[in-house]
Amino acid sequence: MLRCLRLTTAGESHGPAVVAVLEGMPAGLALEPGDVARELTRRQGGHGRGGRMRIEKDAGEIFAGVRLGETLGSPIAIRIPNRDFRNWRAAMAVEAPDVEDDEVLRRVYLPRPGHADLAGMLKYGRRDARDILERASARETAARVAAGAVAKRLLDEFGVRVESHVVRIGPVEATAGPLPEDLLAVADASPVRCIDPQAEADMIEAIDAARRDGDSLGGVFEVVARGVPVGVGSHVTWETRLGGRIGGALMSIHAMKGVEIGMGFEAARTRGSDVHDEIDRDPARPESGGYRRRRNNAGGLEGGMTTGGDIVARVAMKPLSSLRRPLDSVNTRTGEPAKAIRERSDVCAVPAAGVVGEAMMALVLADAWIEKFAGDTLSDMKDSVESYLARIGDGGRGGTNGGSEAP
Repeated sequence: MLRCLRLTTAGESHGPAVVAVLEGMPAGLALEPGDVARELTRRQGGHGRGGRMRIEKDAGEIFAGVRLGETLGSPIAIRIPNRDFRNWRAAMAVEAPDVEDDEVLRRVYLPRPGHADLAGMLKYGRRDARDILERASARETAARVAAGAVAKRLLDEFGVRVESHVVRIGPVEATAGPLPEDLLAVADASPVRCIDPQAEADMIEAIDAARRDGDSLGGVFEVVARGVPVGVGSHVTWETRLGGRIGGALMSIHAMKGVEIGMGFEAARTRGSDVHDEIDRDPARPESGGYRRRRNNAGGLEGGMTTGGDIVARVAMKPLSSLRRPLDSVNTRTGEPAKAIRERSDVCAVPAAGVVGEAMMALVLADAWIEKFAGDTLSDMKDSVESYLARIGDGGRGGTNGGSEAP
């Protein structure tokens, strides 16, 4: 997914901290702790979150790669402490235990349907599902959001914004309509990050009903990237096609089960004349090469490259697998039927997942941006972008294939 950037995350859900190390960012990018803290705070919100979010106060400590408010070109390291670790010191200790006590060590032998517990135990030869679920936890996404905040800062230098909103929770779907200019401001003002007020109320009611029933809800969020010029990505090889890179990144988020770009699966049920975005000449749009699409069914991507329109991706999230009324499972010590472990969890995390989706979209776009407009410094990159936009601004008539100039 990432070709020029490299993101490594480390840490367990109840360990001392989660850490993000991001390599490949240019030098000279203005970056402040508040840029990271703001995104981490957004990730913690949303109606339906559980008790863990009342414990943690994520901000993020930048401890490498930034000096005096600017990136250095070296790896950027960000640490997000887990405040709840104080209650897990024995269970998450690095040293071998002095006493074998399953309760003190919080060992888990009752894997949850829908979680990584059982498959991970079998794959890694672990008797205790705690060895799996701590890393498989969505707590890891805090590190992704921290790194995504850096990617957003880079994109912001070039007028590229990455935003999201919730379009479905459980059976409740928002009414489609034009997106507000400041999508984030409108979405973040909603407890479920939905821009349809009636759907917002119905979503809150659905979440509360699931909570009363000891159950959970999934949903769908939409990520929108605005301001990306035409030609980012490539049609040349499979791994450079931007749609695949975006889809893979979004599907890598915990609990995601589907991604569609633009019209998505609906295009498979529709004739081509009603799918493809017709083209007009529009010299007022230099970022699109002097052209515009009459609509955006393609979701801003054609042939693995950006068209200059908004990049639109919708992501489906399954209901969370840790339930207050646990499902049937098996005790892996005895082989006997049992109820799954009940770990503290959210009823619905779709609003927060949209923020994680923004981070992953931003990381992929920043990676593709660096790939196309390479430079060791931000100023080098700006020169490259300026040159490219000047070249494409004439509608492609300045190409090198010897074709005659259009009238």
